[in-house]
Amino acid sequence: MKKLKNSELNRIDVSTFKSIKKTPLIIILDNIRSLNNIGSIFRTSDAFLIEKIYLCGITATPPNRKITKTAIGSTETVEWEYINDINNLVENLINQEVKIWSVEQAVKSSKLKDLKSIDTDKKHALIFGNEIDGVSQEVVNKSHGVIEISQYGTKHSLNISVAAGIVIWKFYNLIKSN
Repeated sequence: MKKLKNSELNRIDVSTFKSIKKTPLIIILDNIRSLNNIGSIFRTSDAFLIEKIYLCGITATPPNRKITKTAIGSTETVEWEYINDINNLVENLINQEVKIWSVEQAVKSSKLKDLKSIDTDKKHALIFGNEIDGVSQEVVNKSHGVIEISQYGTKHSLNISVAAGIVIWKFYNLIKSN
């Protein structure tokens, strides 16, 4: 097995990225403190052709050198928008018939590993909350569903950029498998 060089990966350029059909998946980051996490989620969103990222509350926005460090140019490819109030955003998306999913530990949450299909006729939005407090209860209450990543060790949570990568990958595959 030969490791591929960057020149052999056949990656698309920025203008092609902007013009091709995106995955009907929206990422919402609410009150995220870590600029490195924000940048990492931009990079993951680029990898899976995510339609848009909404940055809410105290979540920092590009351009910012700490975001850029981990985003590696994906802030220039993935469409994003800052919205101060996540509650208004969620209500607007619901009115547009977007299926809202909070990624959180909650009573009656759906385990990500058990999710076998989603309605691919609808657009979906994944909400990731603050590194300490998670997704607010008010937003959880407005969500169509709550997704939880099963964990088996001593820690009760994953780093947000890791959690986002896992959930985005799963939803991408559910959407593309239809």
